[in-house]
Amino acid sequence: MSVEVATPIGDRCGEGAVWSAPDRAVYWTDINRFLIHRFDEASSATRSWLFDEPVVALSLTTDPGRMLVCLASKLIWWWPATDRRQDHGFRLEGFPRVRLNDGRTDPLGNFWVGSMKNNVLPDGELGDPGPGEGKLFRIAPDGSVTIFVEGLGISNTLCWSPDRRTFYFGDTLDNVLWAYDYDAGQITNRRDHFRGFDRGLPDGSAIDSAGDLWNCRFGGGCIARVGPDGALKGTVDIGVPNVTTCVFGGADLKTLYITTASIVTPPGHRLAGSLFRTRVDTPGMAENLMAVR
Repeated sequence: MSVEVATPIGDRCGEGAVWSAPDRAVYWTDINRFLIHRFDEASSATRSWLFDEPVVALSLTTDPGRMLVCLASKLIWWWPATDRRQDHGFRLEGFPRVRLNDGRTDPLGNFWVGSMKNNVLPDGELGDPGPGEGKLFRIAPDGSVTIFVEGLGISNTLCWSPDRRTFYFGDTLDNVLWAYDYDAGQITNRRDHFRGFDRGLPDGSAIDSAGDLWNCRFGGGCIARVGPDGALKGTVDIGVPNVTTCVFGGADLKTLYITTASIVTPPGHRLAGSLFRTRVDTPGMAENLMAVR
C-alpha cells in the first residue's frame, strides 16, 4: 500500500482528524502548538488557526459551518468561516493537573471524550504523563455529563461499529483497545479487543464500513488493521515513528488521512509531523455529528 505526504506541516503532535464532506477537507489539530489545520483536498492548500491552549479533538455538528472544539480544559463552539469562538459550557475539573485528550461523537449526537494526566506544559513543551488520573466522559446535547470509566492512563481511540452495537476505546499506557456493548448511548460489558501488540502503543483509530479498526501506533511507525473479532489483519507502514490518528476522507471515503507527531522522534525522520494519506479498498463511514440544540 503506497503512502504519500499530503502536506509536510511539521506538527509536534498531530491529532483529532475529521473529514468534512461539505468542505472536501480534513481538519486536524497540533496539540503542542495549539493549532487547528484544514487541508483542502482540491487545492492541496493548508490553513491554520491558533488557540489559547492545546487543541486535542474536533467534531462536526448538526449546525452547518459550526464545529465542536475540544481544548485541554474545556469545549468550545467554533465557526471556521469567521473564526468565531464561543464557550460550550463543559469544563474539565482538575485542569491543569489533568487535561482532555481524544474525543469523538457517537451515532446519537453525544460527544465522548477521555482525559489524562496533563503532559503538555504551558509553553507547549512536553511533560510526563502518568497512570490512573484519566476518565471517560459523555457530554449529551443538553450539556449533561456522565462519567463511564475512571482510572485511565492515556485515553485514546473512540469508534463505533457500523451496526452501532459496539464501542471501541483504549488506554495507550496499558497497550490495550477494549470493546464494549453499545446501546442507546450506554456502554457495558468491557472486554479486551486488541492487547499487547508489540509495534508501539495504541493511539487514535478510524473504523471502516466493514467494521475493521485502523489503529495508529505511536512509536510503532504503522497502522494496525484489526478485524471485528480482534485479530490483526495487517499493518500499513507510514515511514515515521509516531503515528497518531487517522480518518477516512475523499468523495468515496477511500482516502485514509493520517496524522503524525515529531515529538520524541529520533533524528533522521525529516517528515515526522506530516499529514499522510493512502488509498484503501474498503470505504470508511461518514462522520457522526454532535447534536446542537
